[in-house]
Amino acid sequence: MRSHEIDYKIIGEDIQVVEIELDPNETVIAEAGAMLFMEDGIQFETKMGDGSQPNQGFMGKLFQAGSRLLTGESLFMTHFTNRGYGKRKVAFAAPYPGTVMPIDLAKIYGNQLIVQKDAFLCAALGTQMAIHFNQRIGTGLFGGEGFILQKIQGDGMAFIHAGGVVMERQLNNEMLRVDTGCVVGFEPSISFDIQRSGGLKSMVFGGEGMFLATLRGTGKVWIQSMPISKLVDRLSAGGGQARKEGGSVLGGLGNLFED
Repeated sequence: MRSHEIDYKIIGEDIQVVEIELDPNETVIAEAGAMLFMEDGIQFETKMGDGSQPNQGFMGKLFQAGSRLLTGESLFMTHFTNRGYGKRKVAFAAPYPGTVMPIDLAKIYGNQLIVQKDAFLCAALGTQMAIHFNQRIGTGLFGGEGFILQKIQGDGMAFIHAGGVVMERQLNNEMLRVDTGCVVGFEPSISFDIQRSGGLKSMVFGGEGMFLATLRGTGKVWIQSMPISKLVDRLSAGGGQARKEGGSVLGGLGNLFED
């Protein structure tokens, strides 16, 4: 199914919103609760699945929806359709401060994008959402975000949310090491793994965490400066605001000696 062609505008600086303009009978799919506003003529319906395969049957939709539960997302998705006679707008906001990334899947390697499990915001109808398992066991044990990721596939626009500032890096048969929680997404041509951050001294006292994500190959990588896990850690009472040791061994043990 070819994705609907939608027009959009990104609004805001630090806390961004995506405003999507739909022609009559065009549809955008979104995570439950992401809608900010919708104009008269827009109708929404909660469905099981992304609607990319309308003839897949109930069991197929149930399996697809069930796989979303493994990524921590809602069982259902909301479909917003313009049932009016002219152009109508609907807007979506992310659940925490950050950046909305517009991604044209038609320009991505293999028309696929691998993203962290809570990164998807909305997309044109026809975009397929699926679960993506990382085959490397080390990634599952120490990856922070785990080995369960999301695969977004299609030929239309998809919108990804990331915390803080987003950097896009093009790797050309190169290797990049990143804080495990700061990887937003990458093209399927990139190999994703978890490795030790260094020697024992660096792992214990370095403050950068015991493990780092390793991205290797040729393709695009997107990195966020403030993942939600780091934001929550800084805002919590035991977040260690006075020292950067949240990812080290002492970050957990130090709390045992606090008043």
